Amino acid sequence: MELPELVCVFLLAACCHCRRAVGVPGEAEQPAPEVLEVEVGSTALLKCGPARSQDSLSLDWFSVHKEKPTLIYRVRQGQGQSEPGEYQHRLSLQDKGATLALAHVTPHDERIFLCQGKRPRSQEHRIQLQVYKAPEEPSIQVNTLGISVNSEEPEEVATCVGRNGYPVPQVTWYKNRLPLKEEKNRVHIQSSQIVESSGLYTLQSILKARLVKEDKDAQFYCELSYRLPSGNHMKESREVTVPVFYPAEKLWVEVVPTGMLKEGDHVEIRCLADGNPPPHFIISKQNPSTMEMEEKATDHDGLLVLEPARKEHSGLYECQGLDLDTTVSLMDQQELLVNYVSDVRVSPTTPESHEGSSLTLTCEAESNQALEFLWLREKTGKVLEKGPVLLLHNLKREAAGGYLCMASVPSVPGLNSTQLVNVAIYGSPWMASKERKLWVKENEVMRLSCEASGHPRPTISWSVNGTAHEQDKDPQSVLSTLNVLVTPDLLETGAECVASNPLGRNSTVIRLELVNLTTLPPDSTATTGLSTSTASPHARANSTSAEKKLPEPESKGVVIVAVIVCILVLAVLGAVLYFFYKKGKLPCGRSGKQEITLPPLRKSEIVVEVKSDKLPEEMGLLQGSNGDKRAPGDQGEKYIDLRH
Repeated sequence: MELPELVCVFLLAACCHCRRAVGVPGEAEQPAPEVLEVEVGSTALLKCGPARSQDSLSLDWFSVHKEKPTLIYRVRQGQGQSEPGEYQHRLSLQDKGATLALAHVTPHDERIFLCQGKRPRSQEHRIQLQVYKAPEEPSIQVNTLGISVNSEEPEEVATCVGRNGYPVPQVTWYKNRLPLKEEKNRVHIQSSQIVESSGLYTLQSILKARLVKEDKDAQFYCELSYRLPSGNHMKESREVTVPVFYPAEKLWVEVVPTGMLKEGDHVEIRCLADGNPPPHFIISKQNPSTMEMEEKATDHDGLLVLEPARKEHSGLYECQGLDLDTTVSLMDQQELLVNYVSDVRVSPTTPESHEGSSLTLTCEAESNQALEFLWLREKTGKVLEKGPVLLLHNLKREAAGGYLCMASVPSVPGLNSTQLVNVAIYGSPWMASKERKLWVKENEVMRLSCEASGHPRPTISWSVNGTAHEQDKDPQSVLSTLNVLVTPDLLETGAECVASNPLGRNSTVIRLELVNLTTLPPDSTATTGLSTSTASPHARANSTSAEKKLPEPESKGVVIVAVIVCILVLAVLGAVLYFFYKKGKLPCGRSGKQEITLPPLRKSEIVVEVKSDKLPEEMGLLQGSNGDKRAPGDQGEKYIDLRH
């Protein structure tokens, strides 16, 4: 085609366009399509405009894809018929054929649908279907490797993903609730989307930024903005914090616990710095002799544990920190003081004296703080004296035993040291009693015990043969146990425990009695055979005992007392009834022996049956009529005449 012909064609096309633009008579302008918004999965109701009812009886529906209309549905005489294709099973008529329903809308359905009547000059009606789908909750993944403040380029902070939305949602990044915007060499946001097979979009957005030390606690999150037919909406991810690495600018030493330290405490010396990651630490202690700093071995970097703390741990400690990235070294020092109390010393170390004399005890100790002294009695805990000196006047045997001296530091709670010293009072052996009685069974092996005290400490011997064992209770007391077979000879003679020392002797006799039905131990104290003395530092200085107890039969005395109590109750009741009889309020028969009438539940309580003195019958004396046991010769009830 020649150039003049091309120019003519171009001019002709321009003229045609001008005619359509200015509205040439006879040419119908194309109206803007009606917009219909629906959510994915719902049903779109396509209405064929304001057509007359007769037009809706016969019309055709088309879907327009890439400006190419495709017939999808026919309506004839109010009856519909789907055309084969992608919409064949999702279309139906509603409102007497005036509305075409499209079920299960997908993103692929976002296009123009048009309807056109079959009558001549019927104008077509266009519907623009717009589809929406809310994305899922956005997920966020933080950069766990961290970002260095020395980085010269923006580094990845976190990645945000919003899945299955339509159309593509908008993403906004926030730091500490303030929105972030693109900033050259500071903030960069890189977003992309993926089209799923369902037609939905998955959005991925990466935030890159250059961070500073102040961002070490910053909270980052992303926000997805999207639209639905109901309006605009948004969803937020969780907040995340990215590790920020920065060099240390300050280093210091921390001691735990704080305040006054004492020997025995668990003490931690810790190096701390404001860098991330912290530098490598070295802990040293000054040698008090050479004044040189000597490195200390630590189990953990920057932590020295003193357990238990001792006074030797006092001194100057130094912490050095080296940043391996910047090679900058920092240092801090702190003085440590461990308060102490030395071992307490008491003089004399083995105090002893005679009865009636006096004794002076002196207590000494050292500390780096002011000391207070206190004297206490060991067995009672009673405070005897405040101060380092204890004076004991007019000593008695009971003064023997343990005394405690406590040296304490009032300014450091819990810091104290104690020393125990035993005071010995010269005297012959002391035993609590001269004689005890013990209830035994014949031909049974019994273990007898005997305890005595004195100074010098006594020795114990037995008058009978057996297996004996001695045990030192304290420096002035001894306990002896003897295993012996109960024989007739032993029952006759008993056992004698003899305690002796250079100043004299003392003894206790243990009498043995057989247990049977007619001879019962009078009380539990007699059966134990224990001798107790207050002279022992352990609250039982002298005793004799049988450590194996026998079963106790029921005491005959208890039964007799019960019978006497019942007779007294009957006597009082008889007196009351006789008083009512004298007043004429209690009628009786002519014989003068009429049975006293009582309520049924009380009648049995005044019937007393007296049997022989055998033990099994005595145990049933108090049974009432409901559990009555009569002798074979009884033929009827017996009543007591209470009038005389």
